[in-house]
Amino acid sequence: MKGFDHLTELTSLDLSFNKIKHIKRVNHLNKLKDLYFVQNKIQAIENLEGLSQLTNLELAANRIRTIENLETLTALQELWLGKNKITEIQGLTTLTNLTILSIQSNRLTRISGLESLTSLEELHISHNAITHLSGLDANTALRIIDISANPITKLEGLSHLGQLEELWASNCQLDSFEDVEKELADKEQLNTVYFEGNPVQRNGPVQYRKKLMLALPRVTQIDATFVRVE
Repeated sequence: MKGFDHLTELTSLDLSFNKIKHIKRVNHLNKLKDLYFVQNKIQAIENLEGLSQLTNLELAANRIRTIENLETLTALQELWLGKNKITEIQGLTTLTNLTILSIQSNRLTRISGLESLTSLEELHISHNAITHLSGLDANTALRIIDISANPITKLEGLSHLGQLEELWASNCQLDSFEDVEKELADKEQLNTVYFEGNPVQRNGPVQYRKKLMLALPRVTQIDATFVRVE
């Protein structure tokens, strides 16, 4: 990574789809708002401390194991970390302006480290090894949650999310319509749910949509299909 010494007015930099191993020589670009490193060979988040105006950081499809060295990026609104090797959500305490966190296809076994992210609106944690939906007590602004392809058996932990609009939960282990209704029926903003691939769908595919419509009458889209109004 060379040649950026004099580009101090740069606001967007995309270095995706290369073979970069280390983040270097960009922390003087203090007007950057968007920085992309998708699909490189980066193992560590480093050398970003001067990017005080950065609002969007994309590090998906690398080799990152630990979320670290982001403390000074307090303007950050979007953080994309999908397809890495992360085992724990941590190092986000100072990122109180974060509205989107994407950390799908990693190695998470639980949701943690989100207590200070009270502005978080979207959480994408699909394709991990999470078994329980806990750790979201402080995230009452959440509008969109994607928990698909996790071995989750119950929706416990969502009842306090009054702003929820979309829940993506395909290919989990949810087997109870009663559980779905208990956690989601009072969500006035909820319009989209994905439950295909769960036992609630596989065990009774003919009645699946009808049961969901009865349990969640406000919903306008079930999986990829809109609900018909009779």
